[in-house]
Amino acid sequence: MPVTAVVGAQWGDEGKGRVIDYLAEKADMVIRFQGGDNAGHTVVNDLGLFRLHLVPSGIFYPATKNIVGTGTVVNPDNLLREMETLAAAGVDLANLWLSDRAHMVMPYHPLLDGLEESARGGTAIGTTKRGIGPTYSDKAARWGLRLGDLRNPAWLRQRLEQVVPRKNVLLERYGAPELSVEALYEQCMAWQAALGQRIVDVLPMVRQAVQQGQNVLLEGQLGVMRDLDWGIYPYVTSSNPTAAFAGAGAGLPASKISRVVGVVKAYSTCVGAGPFPVELLDAAGDELRELGDEYGATTGRPRRVGWFDGVAIDYAAWLNGMTDLVVTKLDVLDTLAELKICTGYRLGDEILTHVPDTALLEMVTPVYESWPGWQQPTTACRRWEELPAAAQRYLRRIEELAGVPITWVSVGAAREAMFDVMRDQ
Repeated sequence: MPVTAVVGAQWGDEGKGRVIDYLAEKADMVIRFQGGDNAGHTVVNDLGLFRLHLVPSGIFYPATKNIVGTGTVVNPDNLLREMETLAAAGVDLANLWLSDRAHMVMPYHPLLDGLEESARGGTAIGTTKRGIGPTYSDKAARWGLRLGDLRNPAWLRQRLEQVVPRKNVLLERYGAPELSVEALYEQCMAWQAALGQRIVDVLPMVRQAVQQGQNVLLEGQLGVMRDLDWGIYPYVTSSNPTAAFAGAGAGLPASKISRVVGVVKAYSTCVGAGPFPVELLDAAGDELRELGDEYGATTGRPRRVGWFDGVAIDYAAWLNGMTDLVVTKLDVLDTLAELKICTGYRLGDEILTHVPDTALLEMVTPVYESWPGWQQPTTACRRWEELPAAAQRYLRRIEELAGVPITWVSVGAAREAMFDVMRDQ
């Protein structure tokens, strides 16, 4: 069976969680390969509606191993709250494992995140203030603490004694109270007591699964337009949600990834600051937001909404090496008489068909083509042939712009509302 990476092909919030949930039924292992709890994956199943922030979306299948991988950053307090919510709903957590090499979001990281974001004033990035950026910064600067450190108290205390004075200097600049090494150490020991049995060297587990040909899913967070290197920098996350990083974050060679599934909505959404060329700032945007219930799973913030961006999907398809495409929330468009698809960016007298760097992207205006809506419900459709002809033509245009075949279409939040196009054609 292949190793499959599932990645966001827009600005995030594309519906990756429900795609992983759908594919995980036949998976032996699901690995979250990057990011933290600053974005959520929404899953709807027989147990209810869940917004997962750290736990992999395969957790609802008891036989599937779920790994929070090395490329992630983990706030143990928030993870424990998420686990408590899942357990209360009857979800079996026995197969949840945490990489000992994953970095911890320490209490000072969200604190500094909020202080730094406030200091940016009008140039704020739009961070969720969950401490993700400062944690990745510490990782790169080699001041980070990892989950495996919890298993070695002497080493942990030594690291805290090195790090905390540096953080107190920063906090003092903002007029914030200083931190206590002892208090942080005690907090870490509480995390060890609660999570210690789940913290393991995941590499042997992952390697065995791949070498035995098991079905492994790699789950990313956010989307290519928030990638640290290829996104709309500096309005990006602090890690790489593209498929190129999936192997490193999960613990397997890139050559083992044989399938890359890109997830897109049938329109565009975005949470956070930065250029968003297709954004609708009018009544049409308000209507689309309400039809799609476009509010952040983590923050509750209203998402910015717009028409489908065909330039961005071409960019995402290339950077990720996509082999398959999933289009979600097609049903949100059911009542609209007219739809638009962006096919280029106008920059002065030039029409761009690629995504430029951020400074130029701020200056472009979208070039649209119009498509008729189907104005009939698609929520009951379970085969390609059951979709209205206008919906089929709209999807084929998306497929053409991406240069990647659409393999699945979703017309609702429930598991059964996602169907296999290739199988049913």
